[in-house]
Amino acid sequence: MAGETTGVEIVDAALAGQAAPFAERLVADQVASKLASKDATLWGPEAESEASIRLSWTTLHKSSRPLIGEIEALRTELRSEGVDRVVLAGMGGSSLAPEVITATDGVALTVLDTTDPGQVADALAGDLERTVLVVSSKSGGTVETDSHRRIFAKAFADAGIDAARRIVVVTDPGSPFADLSEKEGYRKVFLADPEVGGRYSALTAFGLVPAGLAGADIARLLDQAASVAGVLAEDAVDNPAVKLAAAWAAAHEEGAEKVVIATVPSKEGGSVLKGFADWAEQLIAESTGKQGTGLLPVAVEGPDSPGFADAKADATPVAVGPAQGTAKISVTGSLGAQFLLWEFATAFAGRLLGINPFDQPDVEAAKKAARSLLDNPDALKGGEEPSTVDGAVQVFGLESIAAARSASVEGGGGGMDGGVATDGKLADILRAFFDSAPETGYIAVQAYLDRLDDASTSILRGEIAKRTGRQTTFGWGPRFLHSTGQYHKGGHQNGIFLQLTGAVEQDLDVPDRPYTLGVLQHAQALGDGQVLAEHGRPVLRLHLTDRAAGLAELVRAVQEVGE
Repeated sequence: MAGETTGVEIVDAALAGQAAPFAERLVADQVASKLASKDATLWGPEAESEASIRLSWTTLHKSSRPLIGEIEALRTELRSEGVDRVVLAGMGGSSLAPEVITATDGVALTVLDTTDPGQVADALAGDLERTVLVVSSKSGGTVETDSHRRIFAKAFADAGIDAARRIVVVTDPGSPFADLSEKEGYRKVFLADPEVGGRYSALTAFGLVPAGLAGADIARLLDQAASVAGVLAEDAVDNPAVKLAAAWAAAHEEGAEKVVIATVPSKEGGSVLKGFADWAEQLIAESTGKQGTGLLPVAVEGPDSPGFADAKADATPVAVGPAQGTAKISVTGSLGAQFLLWEFATAFAGRLLGINPFDQPDVEAAKKAARSLLDNPDALKGGEEPSTVDGAVQVFGLESIAAARSASVEGGGGGMDGGVATDGKLADILRAFFDSAPETGYIAVQAYLDRLDDASTSILRGEIAKRTGRQTTFGWGPRFLHSTGQYHKGGHQNGIFLQLTGAVEQDLDVPDRPYTLGVLQHAQALGDGQVLAEHGRPVLRLHLTDRAAGLAELVRAVQEVGE
């Protein structure tokens, strides 16, 4: 696949014409060659200090080569000891890239980017005798990842296994986590390039170590990136990254701030880049969603899915693979090449949109809110009374519908006539909530559930999009907080947010911490909801007192909405 053609085709003729001036501007300003030479001035004086320490991703196809031998040596050691199951504890860029790399390569990797006790318990139930835990965190302070490390260390010890020999760390040089790892004597510490931000880290140790230990061909991945690096550095209108960024910017200027992404298999039977849309979602949302502007990525199931097949003027369908259906843009190439191409294009788009693509000013707000709740357990235990209950679904925040509807009407959105449903029927509540979204806004479904055992929850994205006609995103919490969470607060303020939480059957203690995973998960949901409300965004939370029954009732209610 290293030699697979990489390119961008703007299929829609009108969009191609609109994009041309943006491409010419990038070429005239020599943005591609300057980025390749790590010019930190490209995004203006305010962004320069941050950009100056965030551009090493442009040369990772060369600088990451030494990792290949180190990773393979450790993998061989572990296999000789009968350790062949890799569990990854990491959030955001530390998990999304390894997940798409291993899924595309067809090798097994257990990814923990959750605080759901059931999902973590399932990972613990695997054969610990064969397990190595890779803990990936730039600082070590990520609460989810730190919790996973503590839980697994205790589980190893309880099973009579030397925990230190089964924990491998990926972190930044000189970080608190690097110091802790040395103190604890962990098996191996890989130090990543500190001048690469998390969402641009696919080809650093954060992406390569867990994927390589799981058996993915990381040398080929770097070869793929190297094969396109020269083209991406060219100041030319046919540079694929220039074309892609120009098309995004042109569409955004015309009111299409949403980028709908679907992976499409090649007609020749080439591999599908499984999970690529989820990786691209973080890259684009966190990089561009700030200062009230940005591109909202919408990851969909395929080119026939609602939101892609029926995209309206507020969205641009992009096929990752050959153009199919209503795609306006097609991006082709191997996984390593596409990593680099989309990173270059996103950085270019930042310049065209007038924002710094390397900071994430609104991500910390939800973390602070969650920490505040954890420090005040009474706020989590009491004071929460559902607005209404329908079967196995408790409804919280019903009062936000009226406010959302009023704001929508004032802003020229969808709105409703009459009052908000008060009889407790879930379908009526959802109908009122969805109708409160502006016609060109979006609906975000945020599921603080088990993405394995509760995987069918994801069907809600397509069901809601089909019945409302509005772009709909779906994110597993708290995973999305490290991804689209930035856009939700910093991007275009036209979203409404449907939170899903669920009863915890069996909780898990976090060793040496005053909270359980279930309490942490609950605090993260409530904390993010508080921050969204502070931004004036409507939040409706549905709590499933019985997850299976509640989900079935919720799906039925959504299906009634469009009738």
